[in-house]
Amino acid sequence: MKLLDKFLLVTLLLFFLSEGCVPSKPTEETEILSSERLINKLEANRRKIKNFEGVGTFEIQSEHYNDGASFQVIMQKPDSIYFSVLGPFGIELAQALVTKENYIFYDDLHNTAYRGKVNDDILRNIFKINLSFSDLLDAFVGSINLTSNLYKEPSNYSIEGDKYVLTYLDKENHLTWVYRVDIRELGITNFTLKSDDEKINIEGNYSDFELVENVDVPFKIEIMNKVKNQKIKIIYKDILANNKDLRVKFELPDDAEIIEW
Repeated sequence: MKLLDKFLLVTLLLFFLSEGCVPSKPTEETEILSSERLINKLEANRRKIKNFEGVGTFEIQSEHYNDGASFQVIMQKPDSIYFSVLGPFGIELAQALVTKENYIFYDDLHNTAYRGKVNDDILRNIFKINLSFSDLLDAFVGSINLTSNLYKEPSNYSIEGDKYVLTYLDKENHLTWVYRVDIRELGITNFTLKSDDEKINIEGNYSDFELVENVDVPFKIEIMNKVKNQKIKIIYKDILANNKDLRVKFELPDDAEIIEW
């Protein structure tokens, strides 16, 4: 399969987001929060991460592809995302750098680069969902931007077992979002997004949480697009955050072919 196609599928992981948990506490000792306090705590954790570097593996399963590879991601809020696909022995196969204004994708094996201006259509075509640039930054950290819900009551708020369940109805776009949050650790462990016409049916599961810079981050992410019969699994091996010396070094070779796209 073409490296560019592979990269585009890899980046499907960008449309799903979540946060995690720390060592368990007995449920009976845990304070039950109002929806407002819960959202405030989740959003405060999301904003703690200023930059992020992670390495791991991904797997893609679909009707047309069944493949995987190692990867590295570096993000700097609010400016840039760097992503590379790695082959055996850490050899770079493809790289991409996306900023608020521009993007560039480099196919290392064919020494060819694609570049252009970033806009909503480009992001939607690459990532297969309507996400803003800031949402893409949050995606790599495993977080969900809940800013729009800070002062809005959920359509339904309940407790099921050891989980808070938050439901938001978007009547204008006919969408339903459901988030399940661990009561003890305040980590989003599952979310679903469905449309009334069933053309959208997405589920994300998040596990293997570890504390990174006092923020709970999932090291294992599984995303299912049930309509398109696609499944993406991300497993981080190592994550670093808020490193003051973190820099992105991405320079094209002088002899690279450059295609404006």
